This record gives sequence, C-alpha cells and structure tokens, in this order.
Amino acid sequence: MNESVIIRASIRLLSTIEGGRRHAISGSYRPNHNFFESLDLEMAMGSIDVPNGKELRPGESAEFLIELFIGPQHQAEIYPGRKWRIQEGATLVGWGTVEEVLS
Repeated sequence: MNESVIIRASIRLLSTIEGGRRHAISGSYRPNHNFFESLDLEMAMGSIDVPNGKELRPGESAEFLIELFIGPQHQAEIYPGRKWRIQEGATLVGWGTVEEVLS
C-alpha cells in the first residue's frame, strides 16, 4: 500500500528545446516521479501544487510542496538533496531536488 509523503522541492522543467513540455504547468500537476534508473518503470505518483495565479513555464525553476504516493519500501529514497526525474509517461519533462521532507 502506498503512503503519502509531503516534501518541499525545487523543480526545474526542461525547456521545449531540451525536449520538455510546450506549455506551462499550473494548479495541481500530476506527473510521474522516477527516483530510480532512467529506464525503470517503477515510479511514484505525486501532485505538484502550483499556487493559484502562478505557473511554471518550460525552462524555469521554482520551489513547491509536493505530495508523493510511494510504497514504504521506497521511502528511504526520499531525503534532502535527492534528485529525481519528473516524467509524463516515459518522457522526461523535468528534474526535482528534495529540499525538505515534511511528513
């Protein structure tokens, strides 16, 4: 059973030229979070909550609160300084860095 973990993280979306998204994210964005190898299909689900009236455009970076749904066997993978891949399906669209584990 997956459990919820709340983190504060820096997120960088790849630019469109780097192969990232063409459009900004806003509201509740729910990509896949890959803390493992680039070809590993075992990913965490999670929600990046962009505050009302704000957006993150391709090529930009910002800090957000993120709720991850991850199995207890993988919770040791979530620690300050940990980098991970943000994906839409198998497509890499950004990178995240854990700043702080809040729960």
